[in-house]
Amino acid sequence: MNINLKKLKLNFGKINMKSAEEFDKMNIDYDNLKREGMKKKKGPYPHTDYKTVKEFFYRSAELYGDKACILEKPNHKEEYKTVTYSEFKEDVNALGTGLIKVLNQRNKRVVIVGETQYGWYVSYMAMLCGVGIAVPIDRELPYNELENLVKRSKATAIIYSPKKADDIKKIRDKVKEVEYFIEMKSDKPLDGKDIGLNSLIETGRNIIKSGDDEFENIPIDPEEFKLLIFTSGTTSDAKGVMICNRNLAENINAITAYVQLYPTDRLFSVLPLHHTYESTIGFLYPLSQGASIAVCEGLRYIVPNLQEAKPTAILTVPLLVENIYKKINESIKKSHKDKVVSSMIVATNLLKSVGVDVKKRIFKDIYDNLGGNLRIIVSAAAPIDKKVGKWLEDIGILFIQGYGLTETAPIAAVTPDYKLSVGSAGKTIWQADIKVDNPNEAGEGEILIKSPTLMLGYYENEEETDKVIDDEGYFHSGDIGYVDNNGYVYITGRSKNVIVTQNGKNIYPEEIETLLLKNQEIKDVIVYGKTPDENIGKNKDKQELIITARVVPNYDYIEKQYDKDLFDEKVHDIIWNKVKDVNKKLTSYKAIKLLEIKKEDFEKTSTMKVKRYKELQNK
Repeated sequence: MNINLKKLKLNFGKINMKSAEEFDKMNIDYDNLKREGMKKKKGPYPHTDYKTVKEFFYRSAELYGDKACILEKPNHKEEYKTVTYSEFKEDVNALGTGLIKVLNQRNKRVVIVGETQYGWYVSYMAMLCGVGIAVPIDRELPYNELENLVKRSKATAIIYSPKKADDIKKIRDKVKEVEYFIEMKSDKPLDGKDIGLNSLIETGRNIIKSGDDEFENIPIDPEEFKLLIFTSGTTSDAKGVMICNRNLAENINAITAYVQLYPTDRLFSVLPLHHTYESTIGFLYPLSQGASIAVCEGLRYIVPNLQEAKPTAILTVPLLVENIYKKINESIKKSHKDKVVSSMIVATNLLKSVGVDVKKRIFKDIYDNLGGNLRIIVSAAAPIDKKVGKWLEDIGILFIQGYGLTETAPIAAVTPDYKLSVGSAGKTIWQADIKVDNPNEAGEGEILIKSPTLMLGYYENEEETDKVIDDEGYFHSGDIGYVDNNGYVYITGRSKNVIVTQNGKNIYPEEIETLLLKNQEIKDVIVYGKTPDENIGKNKDKQELIITARVVPNYDYIEKQYDKDLFDEKVHDIIWNKVKDVNKKLTSYKAIKLLEIKKEDFEKTSTMKVKRYKELQNK
């Protein structure tokens, strides 16, 4: 789902900090805490060596059969309903059987489109375990783009959520190659091309009861094309990325070396499942470890869902992390406990430096607002303000960052939980080689990746594949950054976004955008090089680009802090003063010379990346 701030409801309770006020009276066994801290491993953990998704899924179903696997609320008023690992495996096998025996979809392509729900998980796993090629599609796409991707993928079936029913009606007569339309949460029996997912699962279950176990015994070739994911297209039109089981399994093998997840852990699913970040790290990874997954109902229900599900880990994007940080700190200030929190951060950091960690006890009120059990927040997909990550660590939450792309399914680097590094995008995964191409004097250049998580190639586009994967097998990511001596990756920009000045200087817009976004008056911004309007003609390439900031103001904040009913000129002046403050922190050639105000939000992908190329078509 899109992180639409208008739908985002983060109403946290009062922060009393009574635990901090009674700090001196606490009966804390410091010696034991220190001993336990010293026992913790400080290096890479033993990693798994899976070859396919089916391998680790069936293993977990056997080991954790009666344990909670997926939790989902039937509706907002009812409690979370739990599906165990055994029940999930039964449903996956039943759906897989129904798809190949009833609908004849073996080795065919099946589109999955809809919001996060149990039917999505079952459908995706059934495809990966032997049906054919899964094609997850962004549910936020308009129906004409959905139609386009269905045709491009050559899909013969569509599994869709009830909320996508209207879009399916609009395209069904235009996608003649689609043999079946399968609706999630529906018990409808097979009727022509239509069938309910529940009905298909029940039919498959009966076939299995009759003694047919063909689906469960389908062998999986780790190298076979099994997943087609269309990129979000932030810098160009969406490409189809071909993924195999080995790519996905190697993601699991990579993370297990750096981050420990336990069967007692519970992940909170907020992000859209069509994206590899959520479907691989937020679904397949916890599944491989026997952990459970609680589905968030939507942005307006984040806080009550957190408090009911009590997750230990959240995968998210910077926009949501920063809003959680902001809202909690607002609650702290309203409670007049900001000085207490600050002093306790200093005290608990000192204790932790000698192996004694009491943060969860001291900051209990903050944890209670997040469900009480949170220990990990993972942020990826975009840069984040370092102070946010540092603050999370200060209150005792492991703040982990990941780096990768759809083309690496998605992980290429991840922060080890035993050696955190706020500001980096993570440490190169143990199976991969990441290097910097043609680095400048600061060591920055294009990030190149060679990894077993790397895609098979772009779907029906050998030319584009050859452009990004060189003869040595390195993927040219398009990201600009550097790698330190310990293998930690730092991303400073996108090569397609780089602004090259007339005297050859490179300016990475992301660096400037990060500074601008620290101002609450600015809701969103893109920085680019604008060609002067005059004398463009033949001399266009010889003219110096004007460093320009296109800003979406935070009108709600501006009205509260300044005045209501401000004229456009006044809003421009307020933002321009903030821009000038940022310019003071930049070298002269990076300084912003022109400000453009945009009243509407930028068009974004479902992981909240600005579709820059579309926005700048209007420059």
